[in-house]
Amino acid sequence: MIKRISVIIPNRNGADTIGDCLKAVFASEDDNFDVTVIDDCSDDDSIEIISRYPCKLIRLKVHAGASRARNVGARAVDGDILFFTDSDCLLTKNTLAIARRSLTKLGGNFIVGGTYTKKPFDPGFFSMFQSVFINYSETKKADDPAYIAGHAMAIYSRTFSAGAGFNEDVYPILEDVDFSAMMKAKGYKLIIDPAILVRHIFNFSFTGSIRNAFTKARYWARYSATHGDLFTDSGTASLELKTTAMLFFASTALIITGFALDSITPFYLAIAGALLWTGMMKKQLATFLEAGGAFFALLAAVYYFTLFQLSASAGALTGIATAFCKTGKKPDAGLAPDKEQS
Repeated sequence: MIKRISVIIPNRNGADTIGDCLKAVFASEDDNFDVTVIDDCSDDDSIEIISRYPCKLIRLKVHAGASRARNVGARAVDGDILFFTDSDCLLTKNTLAIARRSLTKLGGNFIVGGTYTKKPFDPGFFSMFQSVFINYSETKKADDPAYIAGHAMAIYSRTFSAGAGFNEDVYPILEDVDFSAMMKAKGYKLIIDPAILVRHIFNFSFTGSIRNAFTKARYWARYSATHGDLFTDSGTASLELKTTAMLFFASTALIITGFALDSITPFYLAIAGALLWTGMMKKQLATFLEAGGAFFALLAAVYYFTLFQLSASAGALTGIATAFCKTGKKPDAGLAPDKEQS
């Protein structure tokens, strides 16, 4: 018997993307699925757009966040398999079929994830950079990932119920990371199937990309500081990213020192650091090259090492400082710290 999939999509003011998202879902070549959208008190045209599609719509009475929306959706559906995605993600025609096949093969003790296509829905350097960066980061340890992202997560409904759902008090953006950690602690296993793909709508400008890097690094670093795992290799918060940050600041210090002392030696050391970074990042750079060609790869490498890194590092330092200042000491480790009050 073919297991039915319930697609669950949280939405908050997603009028610009939810139409394309639902259009892609209903273009699926799979025919044994249903779709539920949980609207989190949108004040744009989302409801009118959602109503054009044959999906179930649940409207939250109070703005509660993505975790609550996903939990409400999971309780309201009756599919054997839950497939979580976001309102700015577009499923490919075979995403659901591949997700079902992977999860059925592995069984109820597994949670299966996917990732972004290397080429996003929208054109442009910064959107392409982000999509390739996330694709690489989330698939490099496919057999033992740190987390399964909420943009492409397949899980048996009974498994989800056994895990008690997403924590509704966790920091913004990181509810899927926290859920994954909780499920791993309960003995469930995570697997990434690189064939399970969704196309993300970024619409990133330079400022949008920089702002995104700062914000995500801020929340991630604060969460990691709370859990005592700042230096673990965790998906997009990878050791490569953290090592790049150290090399970036070291190289900057060496260049400043070289000018200050009018000495060539610090410049040679900075070049040596850049060469070391190139060797360390060869797989990521090869992915940039494969996705967009030599010119894109060159620009991506320069952007990653400089401005992207500067923004992410600033966000991370802000997050760490916030985590320590909140309690006056290093927070105790443990799942799901209180969410930040805005």
